Amino acid sequence: MNLTFDFKSINRHFPPKPISISTEEKAYWRNKIKVLLKKKNAVIIAHYYTDPDIQSLAEETGGCVADSLEMARFGSMHSAPNLLVAGVRFMGETAKILSPEKTVLMSTLNAECSLDLGCPINEFSRFCDMHADRTVVVYANTSVAVKGRADWIVTSSIAVKLIEYLDSIGKKIIWAPDRHLGNYIQKKTGADILSWQGACIVHEEFKIQALKRMKKLYPKAAVLAHPESPQGIIDLANIVGSTSQLIQAAKSLSHPQLIIATDQGIFYKMQKVVPDKKLLAAPTMGEGATCRSCAHCPWMAMNNLKDMANGLEHGGNAHEVHVDAALCKAALLPLNRMLSFTQSLTMR
Repeated sequence: MNLTFDFKSINRHFPPKPISISTEEKAYWRNKIKVLLKKKNAVIIAHYYTDPDIQSLAEETGGCVADSLEMARFGSMHSAPNLLVAGVRFMGETAKILSPEKTVLMSTLNAECSLDLGCPINEFSRFCDMHADRTVVVYANTSVAVKGRADWIVTSSIAVKLIEYLDSIGKKIIWAPDRHLGNYIQKKTGADILSWQGACIVHEEFKIQALKRMKKLYPKAAVLAHPESPQGIIDLANIVGSTSQLIQAAKSLSHPQLIIATDQGIFYKMQKVVPDKKLLAAPTMGEGATCRSCAHCPWMAMNNLKDMANGLEHGGNAHEVHVDAALCKAALLPLNRMLSFTQSLTMR
């Protein structure tokens, strides 16, 4: 890729670690949110990687805890006029694109994603223009502007199926932004894929040699990995899949121990479906190495109960998601293609 964009520049956006609160404070804010959800006729849409307190609150109040694809569908189909999205900014933007008539609120609008930050629209547009004969497929973890530049949008749960389809009709692909996921898809499908060179800071930190040693310590354990992980981690995995696919795999596997190579936020939901299995975090610190994310997205960690309550109660520019109308219109086309393609898969 003949571009000058510095992917390491995303480190400038790294947020500080969240401040812990007491059990009493958690109870106070949880109760306040429950009252506000009823008062405002709102529903919580939370990602698997958010704090367990947020996930359990979403479940208790009739909301949704899911991957980004199901979050998008749930928000567009739910009758509530107000959506409280617990995740990172692109998830709130996606909810707003699919439900422009609804008010979409977030704990903070500063919860970024390294994949989104690593794919700025100007550089990406030039990249696409250099390869204009290719169909542009972008991951959901991108800005509204990048989505609007794409022909298709996908999540990890349907990426392989979509690329298989596009390859079958002779399309050459630009894939963005995660190079590891692009590499995984290329190996699975054999498609002609030219990848943007972004990466997720969480999955990129998993250490191959440390995982090999961990497998020796736990010989009865299965390794479950998200395809945003480097190839060496994928090669060691028993199961590779999206967050929802990994949770389903945890149920079907007979192994008493599971080593999980994705964000530790998934442990809450996964442990609920396999209460008798031991969940182990894949190592992010090798010999002489330190981790920045340590298997938990620092921007996901910005979601907290207090700010969720304040967002619900007061709204405003610090919490309400707004999307430019022209960008929204452009991004809606590939988003709807994704949802239609997903629906066609369930009908087969």
